[in-house]
Amino acid sequence: MQSVRARLTRVERSYAPHEHRPLGGYLAAMGGFTALAGALAGAAKVTGKPAPERPATADVVLLSLATHKLSRLIAKDAVTSPLRAPFTRYTEPTGASELNEDVLHPDGTLKHSIGELVSCPFCLAVWVATGLTGGLVLAPRLTRLVAVALTATAVSDFLQFGYDAAKKSTEGQ
Repeated sequence: MQSVRARLTRVERSYAPHEHRPLGGYLAAMGGFTALAGALAGAAKVTGKPAPERPATADVVLLSLATHKLSRLIAKDAVTSPLRAPFTRYTEPTGASELNEDVLHPDGTLKHSIGELVSCPFCLAVWVATGLTGGLVLAPRLTRLVAVALTATAVSDFLQFGYDAAKKSTEGQ
């Protein structure tokens, strides 16, 4: 009987024969996400804090903008690069105060998968949204306060870009 590792290696090779796709690392990441969601659900059950039957539209908008900002902050901001450094390498600046990085550890499936996760704002958004949504159930006042700060920052970013574009258009650039 083949070991689980041998079967996973065979599946990985047949799945992407010309590119390294760390399926084992992705499975571990999915397990971590499942553990996060389970821990949040368990905490809600233990504390007796039920999930709302229907989230308020204002909370959905607030958490959406906060998720956008926190995901980009973790995945792209220069200040948070020490969090990504064990899994990525700096390649170049991009955009306003953001960085491009290459994922490291092509042979280490878990570290490679973590590198992809922490350097991709789209990938992180699911984790961030889950955390914020869990926070809305477990500690709604604090979560809303944090989300307001993140949302205000995201709106400020868009206003900065709008201001910069308007300035350039009036200067004829």
